[in-house]
Amino acid sequence: MDASLKNRTVKGEGSRIVGISGILSVPDKPNIPYIEGDGIGPEVVRAAIRVLDAAVEGAYGTRRRLNWVEAYAGEKARREYGEALPEETLKTIQEHVVALKGPLETPIAEGYRSLNVALRQRLDLYACVRPVKYIPSAPSRLKHPEELDLVIFRENTEDVYSGIEFEEGSEEARRLIDFLRKELRSEVRPDSAIGIKPISEYATKRIVRAAIDYAIRNNRRSVTIVHKGNIMKYTEGGFMKWAYEVANTEFKDKIVTESELKPEGPYRGVAPPGKIIIRDRLADNMFQQLILRTGEYDVLVLPNLNGDYISDLAAAMAGGLGLAPGANINFETGVAVFEPTHGTAPAYANQDKVNPTSTILSGVLMLRHIGWKEAADKVEKAVARTISQRRVTYDLARQLEGVQPIGTSKFADAIIENMQVI
Repeated sequence: MDASLKNRTVKGEGSRIVGISGILSVPDKPNIPYIEGDGIGPEVVRAAIRVLDAAVEGAYGTRRRLNWVEAYAGEKARREYGEALPEETLKTIQEHVVALKGPLETPIAEGYRSLNVALRQRLDLYACVRPVKYIPSAPSRLKHPEELDLVIFRENTEDVYSGIEFEEGSEEARRLIDFLRKELRSEVRPDSAIGIKPISEYATKRIVRAAIDYAIRNNRRSVTIVHKGNIMKYTEGGFMKWAYEVANTEFKDKIVTESELKPEGPYRGVAPPGKIIIRDRLADNMFQQLILRTGEYDVLVLPNLNGDYISDLAAAMAGGLGLAPGANINFETGVAVFEPTHGTAPAYANQDKVNPTSTILSGVLMLRHIGWKEAADKVEKAVARTISQRRVTYDLARQLEGVQPIGTSKFADAIIENMQVI
């Protein structure tokens, strides 16, 4: 057993995954750190671990196994370590490359900043990747939900999530307002709270590079740059400008821009076979575009805040956050933390009630990340089969007529049962 794991709960004996320049070397029995999280976190993570273990056994027998290593963050970490995000947890994830995480509580308008954001920033997990694909038989408000098949790349380290923010009336806010007025001739009301929105060329180019590379490797049709550059001309406008620079300088032989597809352009309105279409849309327009022209969009790449909004909208279109997986990845190192997109829902904690699908499908993304495709396919097919049987938790049952919900653990049981016939 690794010495660094001596204080942790380890099931079995495993080895570390090794990441070199984004390429993973995965042993047959890798140690996988997991964070239970707060609120409903322990319930959905337990359900996901059961399903993932069954999928690996079903796909590979005894040859492969996931060895789960508990790491701590949130309230459980406060009890164990006296702090919400211990350095040991960060070190464990770095050393073992891949981790599964439940939701962590974030106070609103007071208290500490988001632990979820802190984890992404400290580990430089710059790409929040959220696939959103409709699962047949899931309830949806869309007329044609089958058209929904998106992969959202959200920049994870900058924008207003940087945490450069000062409370109204604080000395820092007063000094900054004074500086803006005197040095930059920019008037700000003296009773303002102040936040700063950094968007850099470096961070923009690496998230766009990751999105286009993903589109090429996975035979997607287009990458849409989503921004509000008509108003925020140098931050979000810079995001758009730098995104096109990456596309046109690093991927020119693989892409064609939408402007080149005009009838009077070089391609006379027809995209060449095998080329990725690069285009951009204003963020506010993107909301209606997704709803009204769902099937036209494929891969989206966005700054942090817009990415948060848009990915939640897309999840709602697919049936809700309970079905939406998420991954936070550094593609240069391979380090990745997989987590549900929903929050902690403390009102439902310890009731064996909530939907674990978001966490289960985040585990599917983890299996694909380490190259265990056969196990990932088994889970996806079993989830779809279970939902088609209308064996669903309350969040989906209330959208379906005449369906009695089942609990978190029973839903996991149903998925594992369905895996036996796939």
